[in-house]
Amino acid sequence: MARAPLLQLSGISLTFGGNPVFDELDLVVQPGDRVALVGRNGSGKSTLMKVMAGLVEPDKGIRVVPPGVHVGYMEQDPDLSGFATLGDYAASMLPEGEEYKVAMVAEGLKFNPETPVSTASGGERRRAALAKLMAEAPELMLLDEPTNHLDIQAIEWLEEELKGTRTAFVLISHDRAFLRALTRATLWIDRGQIKRREAGFDGFEEWRETVWAEEDEARHKLDRKIKAEAKWAVEGISARRKRNQGRVRALAALRDERSSQIRRQGTAQLELDSGTQSGKRVIEAKGISKIFGDKTIVQNFDLRVQRGDCVAFVGPNGVGKTTLLKMLIGELQPDSGSVQLGTNLEIAVFDQARARLDPNATLWDSLTNDPLMAVSGSSDQVMVRGNPKHVVAYLKDFLFDESQARAPVRSLSGGEKARLLLAKLMALPSNLLIMDEPTNDLDVETLDLLQDILGDYDGTVLLVSHDRDFIDRIATSTIALEGRGRASVYPGGWTDYQNQRVVSGATLTADNSAKSGSSAANVKSDVKKADGLTFTERKRLEALPDLIEKLEAEIGKVSDLLSDPQMFSKEPVKFRKAGEALSERQAQLAAAEAEWLSLAERA
Repeated sequence: MARAPLLQLSGISLTFGGNPVFDELDLVVQPGDRVALVGRNGSGKSTLMKVMAGLVEPDKGIRVVPPGVHVGYMEQDPDLSGFATLGDYAASMLPEGEEYKVAMVAEGLKFNPETPVSTASGGERRRAALAKLMAEAPELMLLDEPTNHLDIQAIEWLEEELKGTRTAFVLISHDRAFLRALTRATLWIDRGQIKRREAGFDGFEEWRETVWAEEDEARHKLDRKIKAEAKWAVEGISARRKRNQGRVRALAALRDERSSQIRRQGTAQLELDSGTQSGKRVIEAKGISKIFGDKTIVQNFDLRVQRGDCVAFVGPNGVGKTTLLKMLIGELQPDSGSVQLGTNLEIAVFDQARARLDPNATLWDSLTNDPLMAVSGSSDQVMVRGNPKHVVAYLKDFLFDESQARAPVRSLSGGEKARLLLAKLMALPSNLLIMDEPTNDLDVETLDLLQDILGDYDGTVLLVSHDRDFIDRIATSTIALEGRGRASVYPGGWTDYQNQRVVSGATLTADNSAKSGSSAANVKSDVKKADGLTFTERKRLEALPDLIEKLEAEIGKVSDLLSDPQMFSKEPVKFRKAGEALSERQAQLAAAEAEWLSLAERA
């Protein structure tokens, strides 16, 4: 016997500020559903979730929840007034004697239930809201960006908890790895309509592109039909005294259909200017240490960052990732050791705290009053990569409507604030980009574009992120801060780090004095002897880092040689031989890295 739906929306229409958000939207959530809710920033995902939770009343339509079904919603900005501690709030709806459930969840989410509400940060409040929802275990959970403000370890804990639950859930997240691991169906909000696919997030992009391609083909056919009918109508005026009025009315109907179609929102016009080329060596840190009170952030740490590197910093919240980042760019002095910055550096910073955004300023003033973007003598122009541009035109590049230009920053969603910060960042030429949690609140399409932009960026990137998929896509090396002053360098992204750190149940630790080269594969790993390798193989494993470092240095020299724009025309033979040498060494490097990884896994 079929079970009744947990939630049903029928004919839902909703308008905000004169603009329709949904129109005749229908939605059903069944028991056991694990649904990804996706769509562009501003498409109405969070609003729809609030309609599902019963917190927003639609203009038209009905919401049906069967008797006995509890729909739980994780609030983005929970109201904690009246509660002394985060634990009091999280346990407020639990039966007496079940408060222990909050403690269990709090341990996995890494927050202290005894924290006073008066001193709790925004992230701690959100984690308390998530703990409240999970402890209550409703029949349907509505999760709006639950991974924001969680570190990777907490995200992985939450992922395992949701995998094991029997509770149905609808999930909004920008974290691709999280969505792929958990969802079995996809709801896609697109221009006020919702489409459902009975498959998880993996493959969503291909489905979306197919839908859009079919839509474009149908629009093209309609345009051709309108053109043909319009030609007949014009020619019919002179060809006959009495025209076919039915056909004329059909043409009018076709034009009405075409004009009623809603155009897809474009993508943000993200662009980075790497400016003046920096020196080859960007950062050289030697023996740096930092202690705050009784907490050791890093101890005797060496690192070399070269031009073109993309270095990701990972680790639990509070372990000191941002502190290490600030030491490496000279904002904070180490207790011991030294940091030397390279030549010709132009640094641009994406701040996770959004400190560069005044919540009370308008978007217009936020750009035009920025001293780094202001155009002398103009109140409506901003300097964008060396050229003046009208502030509204530049805002449109980042998908803001003209009507938003005079709105205060505080009225923006989290994703819109992130886009505004990107607009400020990308107006400036830079060759060293500091990105502290840039992926929070961005939609999948903007993340895709940001990834492509960073992939083509000629400068150097230092990245703090808890987005495993994003790290995998762009990082050339990963620095893992593991607590008690321990910082280890691994070549590659998050998955590479995970594969390398565990060998036969033992953790491979990279030497703290390791240096990060162009791909950071020159890490001198402290590989312990293991029964899985012969004596010769152990010696080879120990020798490979030096070989990799040597090949990277040679590749750097040949690349510098080939960067001379005059070389091809003046010395074609030398240019050809250098190109062949570069290809040969790149192949040797790839083989050496693969051999190192294979031996390390067998160790």
